Amino acid sequence: MTHSATERRTATMLRLVIAALVLCSVGGNLFAQTRPADPDLAGLLKLLRTGEYHRCVVAATEAIDRRTFGEDWYLVKAEAQAAVGQYAEALETLQAGIQRYNWSIRLKERGIDIARYAGQADQAAVWHAEILDAAGRAPWRYTDSDNLVALGRAAIANGIDARQVLEQLYDRALKQSPKHRDAWLASGVLALLKQDLQLASDTFRAAVKEYPSDPDLLLGLARSLEYSEPERAAVSITQALEANPKHLPSILYRAEQALDAERYTDAEEFLRQALEINGNWPDLWATMSILATLTNDPRGAEAARDKALASWAMNPRIDYLIGRKLSQKYRFTEGAGHQKQALQFEPAYLPAKIQLVQDLLRLGQENDAWKLADAVHEVDGYDVQVYNLLELRDKLAGYVTLERDGFLVRMEKREADVYGDDVLQLLSQAKATLCQKYGLDLAGPIAVEIYPEPNDFAVKTFGMPGASGYLGVCFGKVITANSPASQAEHPANWQAVLWHEFCHVVTLEKTRNRMPRWLSEGISVYEERQANEAWGERMTPRYREWILSGRLTPIDQMSSAFLSPESPLHLQFAYYQSSLVVQYLMELYGLEKLQEVLTDLAGGLSINMALERRMAPLVQLDQEFQEYAREEARQFGPDLDWQDYDLSAVISDDDPDRLAGWVAEHPDSVTGLTALVQQYIDHREWRKALPVAEKLVTAAPGFAASGSFYPVLARIYRELGETVAEQRVLEEYTQRADAAVAHLLRLMEVQRDSANWTGLLASVTKLRAINPLIPTVYRLAATAAEETQNREAAIIAWRSQLALDTDDRAEAHFRLARLWQQAGDVRAKREVLMALEIAPRYRAAQDLLVQIVAAEPPVPASALQPQNRSPDRPVFVPGQTGTPGF
Repeated sequence: MTHSATERRTATMLRLVIAALVLCSVGGNLFAQTRPADPDLAGLLKLLRTGEYHRCVVAATEAIDRRTFGEDWYLVKAEAQAAVGQYAEALETLQAGIQRYNWSIRLKERGIDIARYAGQADQAAVWHAEILDAAGRAPWRYTDSDNLVALGRAAIANGIDARQVLEQLYDRALKQSPKHRDAWLASGVLALLKQDLQLASDTFRAAVKEYPSDPDLLLGLARSLEYSEPERAAVSITQALEANPKHLPSILYRAEQALDAERYTDAEEFLRQALEINGNWPDLWATMSILATLTNDPRGAEAARDKALASWAMNPRIDYLIGRKLSQKYRFTEGAGHQKQALQFEPAYLPAKIQLVQDLLRLGQENDAWKLADAVHEVDGYDVQVYNLLELRDKLAGYVTLERDGFLVRMEKREADVYGDDVLQLLSQAKATLCQKYGLDLAGPIAVEIYPEPNDFAVKTFGMPGASGYLGVCFGKVITANSPASQAEHPANWQAVLWHEFCHVVTLEKTRNRMPRWLSEGISVYEERQANEAWGERMTPRYREWILSGRLTPIDQMSSAFLSPESPLHLQFAYYQSSLVVQYLMELYGLEKLQEVLTDLAGGLSINMALERRMAPLVQLDQEFQEYAREEARQFGPDLDWQDYDLSAVISDDDPDRLAGWVAEHPDSVTGLTALVQQYIDHREWRKALPVAEKLVTAAPGFAASGSFYPVLARIYRELGETVAEQRVLEEYTQRADAAVAHLLRLMEVQRDSANWTGLLASVTKLRAINPLIPTVYRLAATAAEETQNREAAIIAWRSQLALDTDDRAEAHFRLARLWQQAGDVRAKREVLMALEIAPRYRAAQDLLVQIVAAEPPVPASALQPQNRSPDRPVFVPGQTGTPGF
């Protein structure tokens, strides 16, 4: 029998067993009794869960030697032995227990992995078959909560539908025993495995309330909250290790966190601690292999992988773990290779299949990815990531694909009609600029996907809806981005986003995806600023304060600043500091040296070694950068006093002059000037507010981020009726701000009223870079374009109106027809016919059609003759009376 046939037979048997168990439970279960709590066993479990493994083994051995009844003594003893890597001894313990309790599927289920880790894979297979046989022959015996959980784990290991296991086994176990610790743990672990993080967190929260010091449950809670509540996750993992300092899975979790933050020395220390506890755990050696790979030690990586596979050479989990982490580090080709290796070991191993789906999508191999996703979903309808991806695929079928200059841009059709050409033009410009600058010959197509629905973007990017805070993500040669349609309340400049993400394409390709997070983000933000003065993170009052108060992160720790920031603003500061480091390196050492660093990274050198090799010792670089950043901060509004004064004693509605008096004594205080201008505005004393606002703007002219004083000054001029000055301020502000939608709209009104058509078109161009989906803008744009005889801009404006469903489609088609006619373009006739289809009596369109037809060259008579005409079929001749065919 083939391997796959055996799997199918096993799965079928398990389904029958589950069905039998359900039938045995209908109407109540006389055999499923909750065992009374054994105080001795409770004490033994406490030793196990607090890391007192040796004492636990001794106590369990004594109980077994006394012939104390129950399989739990053997289970706990084996668990304690396995925790310290004594897999052969643990196997002997379980075999002894099975000899005494040969009906126990709990002992055999736990023995499957232990037998494999002890180098006895054949024994694991025997026990697996015996579990099916025992539960199939006497299902009534295994309907208590303990056995339902054990059977559920066996079923999951054989690819049985996870939803069926959850509902018919784990939920049933919890219904019988509402506080069953193992049922909670198994349910939560299954939810994590299937990426159902909400169910996982709900399950583990409930379990931790009942068992607040259980390290397994606390670790599960941490994993379920890792992305949604990182601070709570950190607390949970701390509590797990306080409860059990030797809890290997929690130590390994901390090692993984250190790897994510590129704190490789810390990761090595955590792994050293784990090795002292259990030097035989395969998962530990898999992580050692990951660390060696990330620190460019291929021989060490291979040696660690060999140790991970030493006892079970066909263990698919090892390559799955290694590949998953490499993919998280954007090394998708290597990651996919490990998943394929895992599937060679175990073709039905679902975790590897699911991860490979993601890897293939991020490598742009969509056909293979979708085929694999369909196959996974067929056998596992519960996996949330795969389900979400397949739902998204149906939506993507309605998107259009635009191609130019090696880019494949996938967009929703309406958006493509409005600004698809702008996307292609921007990407081509970015490619020409950045590839030349960094010396990259970029091969192969680059896929760019733009999503109008934030959840669709999140599903394609992360596999799960709901991820917020991301504008775009680059996976190498695949870019995903949120479209302007998804950012109504918090607009962003989509052109800056795509420029930033394409810069990632360049640097990732240049380094063969071996980029530290901080350098990758730093170069992208730096290149945003180089491309456009309004793009990229820039100095702000808060950043100035943090820099001068010593809150800069050392260069060798900067990637960790992205992992668990205190707030969204701290994350933005990490982007800014990274870009400032790149700016410092560029100015002091030059582009050529930075290119050499990137080349070294591609060759396998670590970032710290590459910086020291090409530039200067890391300590020197850090000291120089700290001073460079402080000088940048000091030059931000250098004539202003940025101290945060407490003005509560001088701000008074009863005595408004008190604040003015304080400001007279502190004329450069930003705190005082800001409060004073606001007081004047509240009292509508516009003329008094004007010089205060002007001082704030002129003292820090580059400050156009949130909290900028430009909008305040523009409003004051508007209230004073000084529209020329208002227009000047708005133009300066929108030249420096990357997403000032409301102020661009106001500026366009002023430019329209003053007939500043050239300026209005420039404002429309800026607005299209932020939100090109505002229909009313294009009427103004069309008028401005026609006034300046800018035919190309007029065509864009009218076509955008049509794409955005203008109220007067007939007029839009007519205007386009007239513009195409003036350009001598044959599309004029089609547009005017569409106008007349909507409004047949549209006289101007009728006249235009006559003009277009009259200007067409005459049709040669030969062209009117039918070709290969059947001899008995009548011919219609223009001008001939009668109806053809009759």
